[in-house]
Amino acid sequence: MMRVIATRLVLACICSLAPLGGSLLLSGCGGSDHASSATRDAGVGESLRLASCTDWKFATAAQRKVTVEQLQKFAGGPVGSSAGIKTGPVLSDDRAYKLFQRACARTYARGFKLYKLYEHAAAFVGVPTSPKQ
Repeated sequence: MMRVIATRLVLACICSLAPLGGSLLLSGCGGSDHASSATRDAGVGESLRLASCTDWKFATAAQRKVTVEQLQKFAGGPVGSSAGIKTGPVLSDDRAYKLFQRACARTYARGFKLYKLYEHAAAFVGVPTSPKQ
């Protein structure tokens, strides 16, 4: 009885780590090729608003790149009803990547939200995005 419970507990732990571990863990949790390709295209963390420096540190380079692109799209979106400013400022991909690498290297930053770091930096040094026609 205890062995069955322990086995189920181990499988539950493995399956809960699948989004972080990639396609190898997904195959053990009943994942398909479609699910593993969706995981490869995902950014760091569960969602953009929950992604933290801890997620950044454990993510792959590809996941980090996707996250930077998602943040740029989010931050560069429409801004209120201002006549002079139509979209929010954004950072270059390289600048955003370096920002996260530097900020998330600190132990005390493990809970910092990536979107907050990005928004604050973009407010100071970002460039406005050009509106889509």
